[in-house]
Amino acid sequence: MAGTLAAPAQSAGLPPGSAHNIVLVHGAFVDQTSWQPVADILTKKGYTVTLVENPLTSLAADVEATRQALAKQDGKTVLVGHSWGGVVITEAGNDPKVSALVYVSAFAPDRGESLKSLADAGPATEGGKAIHPDAKGNLTIDPKVFPAAVAADLPPKIAESLANSQLPLSYAAFAAPVDTVAWRDKPTFFVISTKDKLLAPEAQKMFAARMKAQTTEVAGSHASLVVHAGEVAAVIEKAALAK
Repeated sequence: MAGTLAAPAQSAGLPPGSAHNIVLVHGAFVDQTSWQPVADILTKKGYTVTLVENPLTSLAADVEATRQALAKQDGKTVLVGHSWGGVVITEAGNDPKVSALVYVSAFAPDRGESLKSLADAGPATEGGKAIHPDAKGNLTIDPKVFPAAVAADLPPKIAESLANSQLPLSYAAFAAPVDTVAWRDKPTFFVISTKDKLLAPEAQKMFAARMKAQTTEVAGSHASLVVHAGEVAAVIEKAALAK
């Protein structure tokens, strides 16, 4: 499922040749509203913005939700993933409409790698150590650790609310390897969060380097897509101009 925020009447004001469509893919433990601050900025500038609603039940299910969103786009599209969403866009981003990929504090697997294998490879983080399975094997972050490890730069009440309303990620998704690697064939951008305590900045830098991504650093937590929405939106706009 996906929600669309569209401003087609303003699209004529966008730079010539740029992608007018932006598809935003959220990470584990949160829903698509995590992208709302970025979506609001881009929509006001005239981009057609779609927020993908990941089921988080399997990699295949999330990839399918993303592909359904891409199928509705008219023309060139920038595909953006946060956190777990980076795994999803790596698999789904080979769609011919996708003109560029943007990873925001995101995992970026190569062929045969999974979120689990990347997490196991480290470096270990405070947030990563706090991820635990429930009786059904679904994964969440210890709510007591979540605010400091994931969203330290959000207001405490908001961070606590996110911690207590987490959407679990299935273990099947966590362990599923990718077999398509879209970043090998697309212009790629990466926003590194230098104060991230869930996905180590060192790991983010490694992903960006092996993708040869254009890299931007923000002094934010794993929730930098909210706190640094303006900077993230600016990178997405650069990606919209990629050839």
